[in-house]
Amino acid sequence: MRSARTLSAHVATGLCLAASLMVPLSACTNAADWRTAREGEDAVFTGYDTSGIQAQQDIIDMLPDGALADGVLDVAASTDYAPAEFLDTDGTAIGYDVDLTKAIAAVLGVDTITHTAEFDSIIAAVGSKYDAGISSFTITAERESQVDMIAYINVGSRFNVVAGNPEGVDPSDHMNLCGLTIGVQTGTAQEEAMNADSAACTAAGLPAISVRSYSTQSEATTGLIGHVIDAVYSDSTVAGYAVELTDGALETVGEVEDALPQGIVLTKADPDFNAALQAAVQYLMDEGLWEEILEAWGIRDAALATAELNPNVEQ
Repeated sequence: MRSARTLSAHVATGLCLAASLMVPLSACTNAADWRTAREGEDAVFTGYDTSGIQAQQDIIDMLPDGALADGVLDVAASTDYAPAEFLDTDGTAIGYDVDLTKAIAAVLGVDTITHTAEFDSIIAAVGSKYDAGISSFTITAERESQVDMIAYINVGSRFNVVAGNPEGVDPSDHMNLCGLTIGVQTGTAQEEAMNADSAACTAAGLPAISVRSYSTQSEATTGLIGHVIDAVYSDSTVAGYAVELTDGALETVGEVEDALPQGIVLTKADPDFNAALQAAVQYLMDEGLWEEILEAWGIRDAALATAELNPNVEQ
């Protein structure tokens, strides 16, 4: 998963999914694909409407003198990872992380710009080029030694199946997957996990899992809709988004597995600024706005309730 990009790259720019079993895949990812299909509207969906979020003076007063003096919160994101952060057809950054950025800026009474940047370059540039990095960064002990991180979401792994689960896929114990064909994206933690599970199957004298690796998530989903594979194993947020994009042609099964918190990246050099950002995120959580943002993107049961600064993690 991208949440473990230190382990492997997870590029989801190709997450272009069918709106239903009868609709072929398009060549791009656009949130409008599922919102328009579900609601029959002409207007395209490019994100949660944050315009109604009011500035909170008590939180603004927490900002140190001179912070955000230009009236803009500059945030870096690697815009290649739907539905968290990716580019709409006109090149505009959209996704739930982008909406979170806009919501934080609204609470602080400023505008915001999400700058597209290479994932591996963001941490080093926070505090100089950017005010923050909001780009699906898993919180790890190594990262916390370099930067401050505010937890805001839990992301793990989950299975998608065709609606109704006709193959009866039961991932509650991965040994139940022996003999099935499971699709994964090449180079991901899910691919590694399925290969390990397959080896465990054969070691137990059971049929191996046929692990079918795809270069993009959209190809894996196409295979699932076409009944070429029995299930797809992906990041939990990607799995939930796939259900929305396919207008319910798919469903998730089982629980979210191996969930890890992701965090907003901030420089350690400005703790007062970080405290204000933390308060802004906590406000969004307390008001239910962060959960609403995620639900707008088809993501459920991932929002954290506490914007903890530098939570204790084992990695």
